[in-house]
Amino acid sequence: MQSYLYFPGCSLRTTAISFDASARFCAEALGFELKEMQGWLCCGAVYSNVADSLMTCSGPNRILARARAEGKSNTLVTLCAGCYNVLKRTNLQAQRNAVRQEQINEFNEEFYTGGLDVLHFLELLRDRVGYATVKKTVKTPLRGLRVGAYYGCLLLRPFIEMRFDDPHRPTVLEDLLAAIGCTSVEYPSRTECCGSYLSIGSPETMMQLSRGIVQSARSNGAKILAVSCPLCEYNLNASQNQDPAAPEYAPLPVVYFTQLLGLALGLDPERLQLDPLQLQAIHASMQATVGK
Repeated sequence: MQSYLYFPGCSLRTTAISFDASARFCAEALGFELKEMQGWLCCGAVYSNVADSLMTCSGPNRILARARAEGKSNTLVTLCAGCYNVLKRTNLQAQRNAVRQEQINEFNEEFYTGGLDVLHFLELLRDRVGYATVKKTVKTPLRGLRVGAYYGCLLLRPFIEMRFDDPHRPTVLEDLLAAIGCTSVEYPSRTECCGSYLSIGSPETMMQLSRGIVQSARSNGAKILAVSCPLCEYNLNASQNQDPAAPEYAPLPVVYFTQLLGLALGLDPERLQLDPLQLQAIHASMQATVGK
């Protein structure tokens, strides 16, 4: 079985454990393994643009150094959009600024100057496994499920560094959803910010931003949102905890894309940690389409 070195990150050990579990089960069903790297630590959550601050670069550089030393290949896979953003940009910086990188290495006493490919799980599915293989492995196509793919900020920005997909019209998530039978709903807010860490400093602003995204997806026909970031998942859900006004209002379920992939691959919903309300929404959307 093909094995890829894997960095889970902090959230996937706590609030987003369903993201971690569902991805591992999906990988196994698709014939490869996510092998958790040893000695990993927090990436710092946010990439620092402060040029003279080496301390903020210490953590992510340690991760890359340890992954390079441990890995039999040159690939490190991530799931969290935040971790992906930090590690990929740190990796680029290590190759672009030799003087600065030497200072960081001396401080860390761990040597890294590049040599890794930092991939998001979606890139791994698209570029290494192939969506054609995913489609062939599907056991229960999610036909009729109208999904709003939500990218947020960190998978795509800054465009020139991330090079994840077309910065203005990304399709990597929609293409995966198509491979598992879903109907992707296009809506204007799919690459807008959910408010990120404003949920701590200015929760009212986060609520406003996240509600706008949910309303945009809902008004264009989405019955569920698929995300790739634990903080996005939290913010989009939190913004729906209070009934906006209408008695008939029902929250738009927010799930990780790996949970939908797992369902299509025939995995047990309990292993994917989908709750009853999420499953109910998924089945209701599929049945409504079949009924038409």
